[in-house]
Amino acid sequence: MKMIKPKRLKKGDVIGVISPASSPSDLEKIEKGVNYLEGLGYRVEVGKNVGKINGYLAGTDSERLEDLHSMFKNKNVNAIFNVRGGYGSGRLLDKINFGLIKRNPKIFVGYSDITALQMAFLKKTGLVTFAGPMVAVDFSSDKVDPFMEENFWKIITNNKKIGKINNPNGEKFYTLTKGRGEGNLIGGNLALLISLMGTDYQPDFKDAVLLIEDIGEDPYRIDRMFYQLKYVKVFNKVKGIILGRFVDCYIKDKSQPSLSLNDVISDYLEGLKVPVIYNVKHGHIKENLTIPWGLKTKINTSRCFIEITESAVI
Repeated sequence: MKMIKPKRLKKGDVIGVISPASSPSDLEKIEKGVNYLEGLGYRVEVGKNVGKINGYLAGTDSERLEDLHSMFKNKNVNAIFNVRGGYGSGRLLDKINFGLIKRNPKIFVGYSDITALQMAFLKKTGLVTFAGPMVAVDFSSDKVDPFMEENFWKIITNNKKIGKINNPNGEKFYTLTKGRGEGNLIGGNLALLISLMGTDYQPDFKDAVLLIEDIGEDPYRIDRMFYQLKYVKVFNKVKGIILGRFVDCYIKDKSQPSLSLNDVISDYLEGLKVPVIYNVKHGHIKENLTIPWGLKTKINTSRCFIEITESAVI
């Protein structure tokens, strides 16, 4: 499928804010994030259902879907930023009007649970989306991380080739297996990616470069997700694998015997015939590299670099 790139964001443009998963426990964080965006010279339109709470969801499915559709439909809105992740995006997939999204391509930003929407958009429409900062998470802090900030705004406001991506402060990537590969960049939160397996919204792994990250999963849970990827031949189909940050994915109960996260990663990935790079600063961390899904990406583990060979926006 041909990729559809959204238009780059310019000062004075309108950013729509939606909450397709969970609400933050402190709703003031939404206001803080909006104030940050307005302080940069953007106009902000908050979805009418943002701030609602329905158990662990930010309103009912129909309310969250209404905000998603209305922001894509609204010709004045240039980009759509998500409030936070949590849980619930995947419940909307069979109700989404993908034709509406394809006809109105816009910058769409989020990560974590938002992975479900991003991979579904990619599969159904070819829209390039962005695993990047969220309104009530990364933009609500009293001190927004400067590395994350600079990297993010550069990618969505600049229509030049992205080029090589780098960790902050010169921190190195590490190599698990040697080689070179090139393909369209797909992935996101591992648990959410697994939840799409076997559905109409599963991304196309053939000849892709796969980037994965996660948070709060015990090593045995990561093991289970990896063997699912192995059994459906994902590791044989992709041209390269990038490991982002696996936050709090360590052994919680030291009294019980367990493999470590590194043991699990080695068991599944060390013998692969495709290049594998790890220690990439992407995931549930402050210094979060923004990742544009769907773009042509080179991975070279002999020279230890990752290069996105095109622009993300037009």
